[in-house]
Amino acid sequence: MNQRIDTFTNAGFEFLVRDTGPLDGVPVVLLHGFPQRGSSWDQVAEILHQQGFRTFAPDQRGYSPGARPKGRKPYRVPELVSDIAALIDRIGEPVHLVGHDWGSIVAWSTAAEHPESIRSLTAVSVAHPGAFLKSMVSSSQALHSWYMVLFNITGAVELITRRAPKQFAQALRRAGMTPEMVRTFQREIVEDGALRGGLSWYRALPITDPRLGAGKVSVPTTMVWSTGDVALVRKGAELTRHFVSGDYRLEILHGVSHWIPDEAPDLLAEAILDRMGPATPEQTDGA
Repeated sequence: MNQRIDTFTNAGFEFLVRDTGPLDGVPVVLLHGFPQRGSSWDQVAEILHQQGFRTFAPDQRGYSPGARPKGRKPYRVPELVSDIAALIDRIGEPVHLVGHDWGSIVAWSTAAEHPESIRSLTAVSVAHPGAFLKSMVSSSQALHSWYMVLFNITGAVELITRRAPKQFAQALRRAGMTPEMVRTFQREIVEDGALRGGLSWYRALPITDPRLGAGKVSVPTTMVWSTGDVALVRKGAELTRHFVSGDYRLEILHGVSHWIPDEAPDLLAEAILDRMGPATPEQTDGA
């Protein structure tokens, strides 16, 4: 495709996309997590461009201004996956898929359900859904996931960000965000009206399939986890190998927080590039 994709549509919604890099490059789809948008991939994308890849970083459901439905049901995992399937269809060829945080959940499920559309998968921070669920009962993961309960209290986080913005910012800083990242959160998420939509991903969990698209993944896959992650323990990352039937690697980044794309873009890009292999147009699958 020799034209830029600035938007795509699915289920009556319009999504924004950051389509950058060489027009003839092999496509890479980069999925953000909470509470960020496609801009969180800018540093990693620039490195991938230098190696000949073209990147597509969408603002996903709840984040794009034209895709912020009300209620919880529109934010179930199958709906989130259908958005990315629509983007890949618009791109018109199989893609390398990369996801961070919630973007990893969508990426895992997309790769499991649409393997013919995925050249390779790199999941960042969040383990395969099946491994994550197992880690909840076999490690301290449940304790580290306490915030999910808070996020499911309708209006609670929204109220905190309005009445105690400094305290919320401090919580983000304790989780590893830099001051600049916090300012970006305030601008792109709070001020732009994307907070409710982002939280709706969590609020849809009680009404979605508990397996969260936990089928085995057959495409070549790399899982990237960091030792400084305060939300996700190592157990899930270690269990993930049982849910991938294709070539699998686990990359551990030491001393890096949860915000790997922002904090360690060089290391993450290296892991992604190692998984994808050379950016040749005739490429049919991952390395």
